[in-house]
Amino acid sequence: MNRTATKFLAQYRMAVATASDAENTNAQFAIAPPIETKLRQAITFSDAFLSMISVLAVDQIAGQVVDVGVGKLLTGRGDGTRFRAELSNDGNTYSLVETDSCGVIKWGTLTQWANSGSAGEFIKLMNAAITRSFALDMLRVGFNGTSAATVTDPVANPLGEDINKGWLQVVKDKAAAQVLAAADLDPTGTVVDSYKNLDSLVQDLVNTTIHEAHRQSPDLVVLVGGDLVAAEQHRLLEAASTPTEHKAAQTLAKTIAGKTAYTPPFFPPTAVWVTTLKTLQILQQKGTQWRKVANSEDRKQVENSFLRAEGYAVGDFNKFAAIETVTIA
Repeated sequence: MNRTATKFLAQYRMAVATASDAENTNAQFAIAPPIETKLRQAITFSDAFLSMISVLAVDQIAGQVVDVGVGKLLTGRGDGTRFRAELSNDGNTYSLVETDSCGVIKWGTLTQWANSGSAGEFIKLMNAAITRSFALDMLRVGFNGTSAATVTDPVANPLGEDINKGWLQVVKDKAAAQVLAAADLDPTGTVVDSYKNLDSLVQDLVNTTIHEAHRQSPDLVVLVGGDLVAAEQHRLLEAASTPTEHKAAQTLAKTIAGKTAYTPPFFPPTAVWVTTLKTLQILQQKGTQWRKVANSEDRKQVENSFLRAEGYAVGDFNKFAAIETVTIA
């Protein structure tokens, strides 16, 4: 690491320490509440999909989930009293676990960053490097997590399966009827009980699994695996003979069954979910967030750590339906 990088790194660590009233970033320090909020926002908005779901601060390490989505009827008239409707869902609880993230940046990379710009640009690169990485890990666990192991194994579980229970596992544990194990996609119709295309599959999933009160909800979206989109687009393009058919194939990744479609980072490649984005929640307990920015001279790297109590929740199970594996015939 050259002198310029050393100087800029010192400025970055000073800025981090000053913001949280910490004397030394080499030692773990608690983040002040305003900085907790700023860090949560920085991580949230570093990824486009993460910014569309609910990343919330909660007071307790376990408690009642509050539905922050749209769909429940909140308007009416009471019998001699004002009308009111609860936002919370009885029996829908959350539980948070210790979650530790650490982004390592080698000295060589720091030197390159320092040589390419000012101290301000260096600090922006440092912040962006950790917020983007932490954001992607939050999504990775949210879509693939099945358990919360005491000691995690990133080699055996590269998608963070053992870091925490993600959204699908939460629903399987508490509202199993909302998750279907499998379905078949067969454009020829020869496979029994199969669907000819993604549109018919998604529409049936909505009609049979989403609660009738939410089936017409304007904020229902489709989360679809990349393998399914690729296969369906290939089929449509192969069969297309008119400009309209070509356009339909190209727009498949954006709309399915009349609903906006997304293929988020680390979403299972052959899965389909129908839900509202705001009902997917990542919860962090207030006052449990700790930071550490250590310059490890022995390893020639900077280790940027973020420790917190974190968990996943689904605001309303009635607004969530999923097929774990769609087989393409």
